[in-house]
Formats: sequence, structure tokens, C-alpha cells
Amino acid sequence: MTSKGEHLMNQSDDLEYQLDTLAIRTGHTRSFEGEHGEPIFLTSSFVYENAAEAAAKFSGQVQGNIYSRFTNPTVSMFEKRLAALDGAERAVATSSGMGAILSVAMAYLKAGDHVICSRAVFGSVVALFEKYIAKFGVDITFVDLCDLDEWKNAVRPETKLFFVESPSNPLAEIADIQALADIAHANGALLAVDNSFCTPVLQQPLKFGADLVIYSATKYLDGQGRALGGAVVGNHQLLEEVFGVVRTLGPSMSPFNAWVFLKGLETLRLRMKAHCESAQILAEWLSTHEKVEKVYYAGLPAHEGHELAAKQQNGFGGIVSFVVKGEREGAWKVIDNTKFISITGNLGDVKSTITHPATTTHGKLSVEAKEAAGIQEGLIRVSVGLEDINDIIGDISRGLDLI
Repeated sequence: MTSKGEHLMNQSDDLEYQLDTLAIRTGHTRSFEGEHGEPIFLTSSFVYENAAEAAAKFSGQVQGNIYSRFTNPTVSMFEKRLAALDGAERAVATSSGMGAILSVAMAYLKAGDHVICSRAVFGSVVALFEKYIAKFGVDITFVDLCDLDEWKNAVRPETKLFFVESPSNPLAEIADIQALADIAHANGALLAVDNSFCTPVLQQPLKFGADLVIYSATKYLDGQGRALGGAVVGNHQLLEEVFGVVRTLGPSMSPFNAWVFLKGLETLRLRMKAHCESAQILAEWLSTHEKVEKVYYAGLPAHEGHELAAKQQNGFGGIVSFVVKGEREGAWKVIDNTKFISITGNLGDVKSTITHPATTTHGKLSVEAKEAAGIQEGLIRVSVGLEDINDIIGDISRGLDLI
């Protein structure tokens, strides 16, 4: 008989509980020690009673822990909890968000295959496909995230994967996930959606037809800028391929980082709600400032993707990008005159961060690629943290007033 203390919220249980409960309770089976908090299993390997047990576990006949590169109890807790939040059968944790995207590419692509990717993606994703995956004979086509005809026209018989971020980084373009899923599935391809900006709290792409959901857990899932990690979420069969890549190639999540992310998930909804509220206020303030030429935030009714975001998401997120007058000189002036906002490329932190995408996150792109992706010299990206919003506005206004 299972005691209340040992109770595990398994997949059949998940339907009975709301997201807030799942985020705190899923995945932990108490050990004989009776611990209340989730334990960190900092061990590289696991011990067997005898040779027969070792053989059974290594062969897969019996489920159990083998080696922490691919089976670790703390990492498994994080995977179960994240899958529950996304309404998914399974999650596989990775060493970083880029590790998650690489694992998807290695799992589903082979020489001769073709990928269609939005132009509006993180700079390293472009490099991953163009510089590395292309070396193995995989062709890549970049298209406009919002132009469905361009996606349809780019499809070939060998197209195997659609890849998008929504909202995009840093211009908050919104993908019609259901429409892209329909196009992909009509052509025998998978749709992968990077959901790092929204998290499962604000958006669940699987419900709109996506096959795979990808996270940089480093961002909002942690939420406090502490640890690197990533994850892929989807159905069991698809995720078995990703698990095989992580097992064999080793882009694995550390147990300690998994524990950090478990703690992050417990406060995720509260944090996302606060990030959204402050980002909305900042975006509205910026849109009235004379030194600001354009604001990119889906929470503004004037934003091109506003209605679609309102349909797909439960909030508009914590990332606000805007173009200031004066090109790079103006943008750097705003950034350099902040007193407490952190100048860093990371985002999704309780601490507000500010960066100049054209010379940092998207700095490796060619001039032509930057233009195609809408990365202007006057563009600034702010990840709105949990400091007082009036202080955040004051910190940004200091440099704006000097332009």
C-alpha cells in the first residue's frame, strides 16, 4: 500500500490536478528516508544487487537507473514535472536549450533531409543549422515566420522538420501554431516550437498541433539566472528518439541543475504573471516616448500578432523590444546609462536585463541576415524582471532622455 508520503502524481493522476498543484507536487516519490524536499542524486552511476539485475536493466528488460548520463532520479523528477505542465506524455532533459535543439536535429534528420526554419530565431539556431547540421547533408530554408504561403512554397518531398520560436526573439512575432502544424503534417513533417519565452504557463503548443516543444530551462523555468539546461517535450514515441540521442551523445542535464529547475517550476506561474504585468506597463510607456520609434510587444493592440497571441497564449510574456532614435549610438546610450538593469544577453530572470541584439545575441549574423530578421541598429531588448516597475522605467528613461 502506498502511503500519502510516497504518493507519486503519475500520468493518470495529472488530469485531476490544476497547473499550480502539478508544478509543486509532480514527480517526487519519497524514499525510505521520508524527506519532504526533492533529493539531489549527485552520483554518476547506480549499484545492482547481482549480475542478473545489472543485465536486465542494461538490456531494458527492467526499468531502473543505470548511469546519470541518461537515467538519474532528480533529472527524472524534473522531466515528469515539466511534461505534466505541458500536458505531455514525456520530457527529456538536456544540458542547455541549444543542446535540446541539437538533440532534436540529431534524432530526426539524416543526409538528404530538408528543414524549414523561421528567420526569426535565436542567432545560435541559425548557426546550428547552417554551419553544423548542413555539414551532414541536411538542407535548410529560412522563411518569414508569419507568411504561411512562404512555408507552403518551401516544402519539398524531403522536408522533415519545421522549426519556430513563438513569440520570436527579439521582435515578438507570433506564429500561427495550428496552421503551421497543419501544413507540416499534410507533408509528413514534424513541427517543433521553442516555447522558452512563454513557458507552459502562458502557452502549450502541443494543444495547437505541435509535435515537439523545446525549452531553454536556463530562462524562465529557472527564473533566477543560476543554471544551464534545456528540455524537449512531446509524446512518448517521438521522445524515445531524443532520449536515444542524449543517452548516446551525452548532452545531459546535471542532477544539481535539475533540482534548481524543479524549484523554479514551483514558482513559475507567479513569476510569469508578474513579468507579464510589468512588461505590459513598460511597453505602454515606451510606445508614448518621443525618442522611441517602435515597440515590439504582443500585449500592445497595435502589434501585428496581438489577436493571435491572445488566442494562443494566457499572457504576453516578459520580453519587450524597442527601436530608439539615433541607431547604434542611441541604443548604446540607453544601455550604458542604466544603473541597475543588467547588461547581459540572458533573459527570463527576476533581475531585469538589457541587450543590443545587433551586436550580441544576433551579432554573428551577416548584415543581410540581420536585415531579413528585422534586427536594426537602434533595437534594444529588455527582459523585464521583478524589480519595481517604476524603477525599471526610471532606469531606461535616463538614457532615453539623453538621445
